[in-house]
Amino acid sequence: MADVDADYWTMADIAEHLGIKLRSVHTYRTRGELPPEDTMIGRTPVWRPATITSWKRPGQGAGGGRPRKDTPET
Repeated sequence: MADVDADYWTMADIAEHLGIKLRSVHTYRTRGELPPEDTMIGRTPVWRPATITSWKRPGQGAGGGRPRKDTPET
């Protein structure tokens, strides 16, 4: 698990924290779904842990979406 007491997290730290692949974090950032970075260290974007822990990750909602095929529509 990424260190929540660290000053900043890299995209690798975010992936570790969320339990997803680094490529997924890159995709979130490219699509503008990841919160804007808090600062840059050199050419590396970094985020404060609180920025990520308070972020609502896409696809993690309360359901919805397409109905199951075996469920009749009302």
